[in-house]
Amino acid sequence: MNLTDVIEGLVEERGLDRDKVIEIVCDGIRAAYVKRFPSITFHISFNRKSGNVDVFTEKKVVSAVTDEEHEISLRRAKALEASAHIDSVINVPFEEPIGRIEILTAKQIIAGKIRDLEQLAVFNDFKEKQGTVVTGAVHKRERAGYAVKIGEVLALLPNEGIIPHEPIKIGHPMKALLKEVFPSARGDYQLLLDRASADFVKKLLEIEIPEVFEGLVEIKKAVRIPGYKTKLIVASTRKEIDPVGTCVGVGGARIKPILRELGQEKIDLIQATDSQEKLVRSSLKPAEIDKVEVVDDNKVVVWLAPDQRSFAIGKMGQNINLASKLVGMEIQLQDLATPQADINLFAQDEQEQDSSSDLAPTLYDDKDITGDGDDQ
Repeated sequence: MNLTDVIEGLVEERGLDRDKVIEIVCDGIRAAYVKRFPSITFHISFNRKSGNVDVFTEKKVVSAVTDEEHEISLRRAKALEASAHIDSVINVPFEEPIGRIEILTAKQIIAGKIRDLEQLAVFNDFKEKQGTVVTGAVHKRERAGYAVKIGEVLALLPNEGIIPHEPIKIGHPMKALLKEVFPSARGDYQLLLDRASADFVKKLLEIEIPEVFEGLVEIKKAVRIPGYKTKLIVASTRKEIDPVGTCVGVGGARIKPILRELGQEKIDLIQATDSQEKLVRSSLKPAEIDKVEVVDDNKVVVWLAPDQRSFAIGKMGQNINLASKLVGMEIQLQDLATPQADINLFAQDEQEQDSSSDLAPTLYDDKDITGDGDDQ
């Protein structure tokens, strides 16, 4: 059985370690022989010159042979190994063939161990990249999501990791957060991707904005409703650095690639502050707030004009929902016209309106900045 081509094919096509592949092949063939001859101890080695495996069995050197399977005479032993002596154990070439069932066993064992070796290689290659943004090409649609090819490895972007309503086309490039790397495949995949989390947006900022990558601008907190909006609290470690302006860039040059990556989603950048009142005001942008009263650690009351209510609430209450998560408190709105009546945030489906730059200087979307609204 010449195995050189098989071994070299596995080494070159799959990038596996040659010695490991040889070891796996020998283990599989040993298992096949043990299945056929369970009482015999076998040693298998790969002959690099011939490309074949050499099969040996252990035998004890005796003066008179009574068990052909386990014993060998001194005369025959000396012919094989000059140093052989009575009671020594030597490896003797084994000539008996194995059948089709045993060969199938060997193939199954070899295939399984090669699969394990490949999975270990993938894990070692990607474990240090977990939590970073990777780039691949959309390979195919599956019931559970999309298969994305990263180099030669397929990763899964599950349905829950997809930005709602984003156009995904087979063959197109895609960036995603490498959310998890499994030691062994779960289903058909070891790599799990994500585009719907706030962490994905944070990592995009690290890529596009050097000050964020270097730690000069810190992202203190991020909350997100994928496809709608991400709100981030940003702070500077140096007084001379404006964290919001640094992230936006001149004419939106820095934030623009991120917005295009997110499609129609918007980003609110909010400067960190020790004032809970200021933080609440900023978190409700693009709404203009008249008064903020912090009731306790869990609740805050906000007064605003009736025409600002839809801005604060947002479409289906999403803006105020994000603001509440960002500040970590329940936000209760009070209409200035009727200060005693609480506003029912979800009484109607109100559409959030895009604001001008003077109304909400930290609210950005690609259309507002570039005027073209390009999708990606």
